[in-house]
Amino acid sequence: MARPIWTGTLSFGLLNIPVSLMSGERKVDISFRMLDSRDKKPIRFERVNADTGEEVPWKEIVKAFEYDKGSYVVVEKEDIASAAPQTHESVDVEAFVDRDEIGVRFYEKPYILVPGKKAEKGYVLLRETLKSTGKVGVARVVIRTREYLCAVIPEADALVLMLLRYPQELVEPDEYKLPSGKTGDYRIAAKETEMAKNLIESMSARWKPDDYHDEFRKRLEAIIKKRVKAKGATTKIASEETPEHEDATTNVVDFMALLQKSLDSKKRTPAKKSAARKAPAKKTARKTAKKAPAKRARKSTAR
Repeated sequence: MARPIWTGTLSFGLLNIPVSLMSGERKVDISFRMLDSRDKKPIRFERVNADTGEEVPWKEIVKAFEYDKGSYVVVEKEDIASAAPQTHESVDVEAFVDRDEIGVRFYEKPYILVPGKKAEKGYVLLRETLKSTGKVGVARVVIRTREYLCAVIPEADALVLMLLRYPQELVEPDEYKLPSGKTGDYRIAAKETEMAKNLIESMSARWKPDDYHDEFRKRLEAIIKKRVKAKGATTKIASEETPEHEDATTNVVDFMALLQKSLDSKKRTPAKKSAARKAPAKKTARKTAKKAPAKRARKSTAR
């Protein structure tokens, strides 16, 4: 069973709700070991002194801030502890704001707040009040040795604590060259806008996260299984060739034609597997042969 990161209180006004802070994510990345290509032995990384080249034990390593090139000031554990707030086991709500006011770029990492024993009433009261008002609580929380800005957000039966980035951690979009102005400035016709809206409408659906899977991870796992089965570290695995898009080789794009083609394909092919099965295979093959000229398949190169 998952262990809490800490157990403390969720506070707003004079109300204190006992809670446990639990992780709201799980890592599913495939981890790799680095090997020496000559004998396939694992690589070991060592902490060495930059001048002497000697290995440095963990107990002799200290943290320091480089305030000038080659000049450092050591920061002791006590310094870090004194900079952190006194309370490490509380979520202190400072304000309630409209949920839509917090831009998506601020959200960073989710946690789940779990009520303590006999704390269900206060938990449900806050959760349902946030839902009915459309508000979220903006708070501060200390996790390990760092203080974070966070938002307390209701989601189904849970109160989710979402870590937020501070404004100074975000890059402002206007630092990049982005297209601004009206659609007319880019010669976008009213008909193109209308067709784009129709296409978006035809592709609109309810958000169902279970419909989306990490396909890259699945394919990588299949390749790893094949290599394990073949018992060869350098066994070549045949990869599927990816077809090119029709407009992949040019920057000159006929938007009207592409939008119309996209709309037509949406009308012809309902998003159901059963419809795909009913289509006669021979006719589809002939149509494809007439419409799309044969293209050279590009060889995929493994890096």
